[in-house]
Amino acid sequence: MSIAPAQTVWESPAHRRTVYGVLTVVALSILFDGYDLVVYGAVLPTLMNDPSQIGALGAAQAGALGSYALVGVMIGALSAGAIGDRIGRRKIMLGAVAWFSVGMAATALARDITTFGILRLLTGIGIGAIVATAGAVIAEFAPAGRRNLFNAVVYSGIPAGGVVASALAMILRDHIGWRGLFLIGALPLVAVLPYAWFALPESPRWLASRGRVERARTVCDAYGLPRAMALVEAPGAVEPTAPGSDDDNAPTRARSRTGFAALLSPDYRFGTLLLGFMSFAGLLLTYGLNTWLPTIMETYGIDATSSLGFLLVLNGGAIIGGLAASWLADRHGPRVIVACSFVLATLALVAITISPPFALMVLLVAAAGMGTIGTQVLLYGFVSNYYETGARAAGVAWCAGFGRLGGILGPVIGGLLVAGGLRAETSFLVFGGIALVGAGLTLAVPRSPVTEEPAAPAEPEAPLVFEPGAASVDSVATPDSRSESTLG
Repeated sequence: MSIAPAQTVWESPAHRRTVYGVLTVVALSILFDGYDLVVYGAVLPTLMNDPSQIGALGAAQAGALGSYALVGVMIGALSAGAIGDRIGRRKIMLGAVAWFSVGMAATALARDITTFGILRLLTGIGIGAIVATAGAVIAEFAPAGRRNLFNAVVYSGIPAGGVVASALAMILRDHIGWRGLFLIGALPLVAVLPYAWFALPESPRWLASRGRVERARTVCDAYGLPRAMALVEAPGAVEPTAPGSDDDNAPTRARSRTGFAALLSPDYRFGTLLLGFMSFAGLLLTYGLNTWLPTIMETYGIDATSSLGFLLVLNGGAIIGGLAASWLADRHGPRVIVACSFVLATLALVAITISPPFALMVLLVAAAGMGTIGTQVLLYGFVSNYYETGARAAGVAWCAGFGRLGGILGPVIGGLLVAGGLRAETSFLVFGGIALVGAGLTLAVPRSPVTEEPAAPAEPEAPLVFEPGAASVDSVATPDSRSESTLG
């Protein structure tokens, strides 16, 4: 018997087309999460300087108002995690895109602070559901060895949306106002949802994990996906339904670990706690800096337009850093790369306090973006590959939801620092210290007992299998790669 490399990353052109279609849907959905994140910070100076918009808004109140959306995100993420492992990925994604879009359009019509805050909270519910489900979708469709990269591509939509928001604010704010910028955030209803309806199938892995194996095989055949994606995952997997049965109506056999209950199992408990606090630190930095960076930079004597430009630099650095770091994470494992990214944020934020020349300030802000927002991009990939299929949506939801407590606290901390008249250097030192704590938490996370992938080889190749016609076996022993391998 001769041994030859299997053609593996893509089983067929239809397989590649389907996965990239799913990637596009999820990335566009996440992009508008990033847009929402930054658009509030971009229009905040207008809202604070012009009481005729929604009312008189002070710094402390503006920080609290910026947190209302994050309360909604936390509710949406935890809710999606509670039901996403039970009703499926597709339903959550489609419903969340519609919810978020309607919320953005309604917020653009708000006339007072109370209405604005309530609508921001409701909009956040849709955002939270998208963020919590996206990682599970990508982890279940992406080929083994590319999951960190694909997650980084998707979650780079957050800083990419920030770049779009800051650029449009610089160009259009004086022409269409803050209300027009919020209306742009409603575009997914007409630009993403119709495409998602046709391009986003239900996850065969999820269907198999719920005992609906025949339905999973049907989806694989219809979309050109490998039949291996319909294999039941071990451990604790359900058994397939009997041939010829209507598995959509058959009782689902209970998994030993499903949803939030799995996160509290002995195998995952400590890691779940640490991952939650890592996300807390990452989102505190992400939302704190995106909300207050323009205002803080103005205290350095930088004009309003250039201050908005720093938002673009911050999020642009996150895109570049997140993608580069994900490439490393697929080869060396995500833990050490995430820790190094947090440390980079600390060094950059501390260096800003010495008031460097403008050109160096730009580079340091970009590095801070790599180490804060870029780290959060990596973290979602880390988490989505840490858990087995039956707990994956709950795990991402836990980190997105609990982490949003940090996101809620970030704008509040920034608001209190600005309202207290403290020097800008103090704000950067506080944020830098939080990043350092995040690095320590990352290094303490235990290895996943089930699905954490080892590093990929330097020259990515498919697993080796025996030639067709001979008895074939898997050459890779990890649970994720086992389900991806080719069976002769």
